[in-house]
Amino acid sequence: MVKYSEQELSRTFAALSDPTRRGILRQLADGSTTVSELAGPYSMSLPAVSKHLRVLEEAGLVSRDKQGREYHCRLLAGPLREAMEWIAFYRGFWNARIDSLEDFLASEEVEHDGKGGKQ
Repeated sequence: MVKYSEQELSRTFAALSDPTRRGILRQLADGSTTVSELAGPYSMSLPAVSKHLRVLEEAGLVSRDKQGREYHCRLLAGPLREAMEWIAFYRGFWNARIDSLEDFLASEEVEHDGKGGKQ
């Protein structure tokens, strides 16, 4: 398994734990945009949206650059890629376990069938 910083992974998953922050990331997946445009779908103040953006920035998921009087945000894929790789490792682990369980259950069924039918 690839080595990851536990602290960085924890920050990434903490940032992803909030539905508003996941929604912001979804918006940014379509391209960079302003803080005002990100705030549009939410019934919250710009300072509240900025707090969510700060969490995403601290996790390395978003960058914010000032252009004139507006801040433009963009998605940074690195931490998401690392989180996906971490999840993929465990997905493979559990898929292998489930395959073994299915094989075991199939062999048990064959044994029971050979002894006079299913029980």
